[in-house]
Amino acid sequence: MDDNFAIQLFEGKRVRIVWDAEQEKYYFSIVDIVQVLTDSADATAYWRKLKQRLKAEGNETVTNCHALKLPAADGKKRLTDMADIQGIFRLIQSVPSKKAEPVKQWLAKLGKQRIDQMIDPELTFQMAVEDYRRQGYSDKWINERMRSIEMRKELTDEWHRAGITEQKDFAILTNVLTQAWSGMTTGEYKRHKGLTKENLRDNMTNVELALNTLAEVTATEISRQRNPKGMAQSSQTAKEGGEVARNARADIESRLGHSVISSERASDHIRPIEESKTEELPFEDKEDK
Repeated sequence: MDDNFAIQLFEGKRVRIVWDAEQEKYYFSIVDIVQVLTDSADATAYWRKLKQRLKAEGNETVTNCHALKLPAADGKKRLTDMADIQGIFRLIQSVPSKKAEPVKQWLAKLGKQRIDQMIDPELTFQMAVEDYRRQGYSDKWINERMRSIEMRKELTDEWHRAGITEQKDFAILTNVLTQAWSGMTTGEYKRHKGLTKENLRDNMTNVELALNTLAEVTATEISRQRNPKGMAQSSQTAKEGGEVARNARADIESRLGHSVISSERASDHIRPIEESKTEELPFEDKEDK
């Protein structure tokens, strides 16, 4: 479930959320919901005491909660008690709070958004565009990013058709392609930009993003023509796709007189996210895995 981790804002407070694709439901960090409801100075201690009381009462909220490793405030992953929407509704009934009704409405809205996205996938892209705009990205960059997501999906579908199913293998192929055109693996590229948890593509310049997309589109077309099977053959097509983008990069750099591989990241140029009352969930993005 970690692959579909996201952060929501409710009245400026961060709530960690995970989407379970198999069960098709959200799981929410209980301590984050408690913080929203109570404004407690120590929401963790509040939940610890409440959990003991609910457990003694045989409350289903405690019985059905799950512990997942999620990023904490310091960036480290720690076990966090999670509950689905039904569990959170039961929790709300146990916590005296003036915010109970707004939180219920917020949860209902999230559930509806997810259902709408499953019925009409285009809504996911529309929400992603609005999310990027709120973060300060230009429309030109957003258009490139949306196209890159579409192209990336076609490439991963092609890899899957070639028999690639393990996440680690997708990561290996991504590194082969990225290194072929940029000279760096995905991890090295992120370190070059000073990134840790951030998405690499969200921090690429227009030129970097275009070159990466060229590499992926080329690898996809080569794969469709050759019909590779397994990692070895797929790795070769990924490398060749990256080499096409590398040649384009060399041509661009010879004309510009400098490298287009930048250490700059999005935060160097765009304003911080505006903390509105609600913020839609970001689309699921597994590109950096």
